[in-house]
Amino acid sequence: MIMEKRNHAIAGFGLPENYPAPNVVTMAVSILTCEAAEGEGEMSTYEQKLRDMGHTLPPPFEYPSPNRTGCVQAGNLLFASGHPPPEDAGVVVHGKVGGEVSEQDAYRSAEATMLNILSSVKQHLGSLDRIRRVVKITGMVNSAPGFQRQFAVIDGASDLVYTLFGPQAGQHARSAVGMFELPRGYCMEIEAIFEIDAS
Repeated sequence: MIMEKRNHAIAGFGLPENYPAPNVVTMAVSILTCEAAEGEGEMSTYEQKLRDMGHTLPPPFEYPSPNRTGCVQAGNLLFASGHPPPEDAGVVVHGKVGGEVSEQDAYRSAEATMLNILSSVKQHLGSLDRIRRVVKITGMVNSAPGFQRQFAVIDGASDLVYTLFGPQAGQHARSAVGMFELPRGYCMEIEAIFEIDAS
């Protein structure tokens, strides 16, 4: 691929392919080589770490109305809207935790919900590497009567970012609460606040 770009660059200067490249051609080839290297390394450090952890980002969640969006930036803070678990991710999306949804399945749904949030963050920022730290997570769990372990469910989201961003940037403030009902019967909804590189 890079040699093809080199030959193309030399041809662009009207020179044969075996012509000893003058400085200007060398510069052009160097630029193309750098561009090729950048293209091959588009995945962010954190996204690669996610893959190493066995995760991939789902497609960004699409909100049904234009009056709201996945993320809103205010200075160096990024506010992520409430996200449900992603569809087609192999996790439970609907139901009451402590009822038809087990605590263990809900933990995995919370983990997947955080991946859903990170997908929206990447869509807004262009790269997860612009995240400086996780500031706060708020988790709302659609709970069956008597279920009191919402904290253990939302640990799925907290554990993911703590492992991904490390103990300095990944430790965060948090609320985990039970809800009698959630929109569309989702088993949970999670929102988050991030400190970001605003440059």
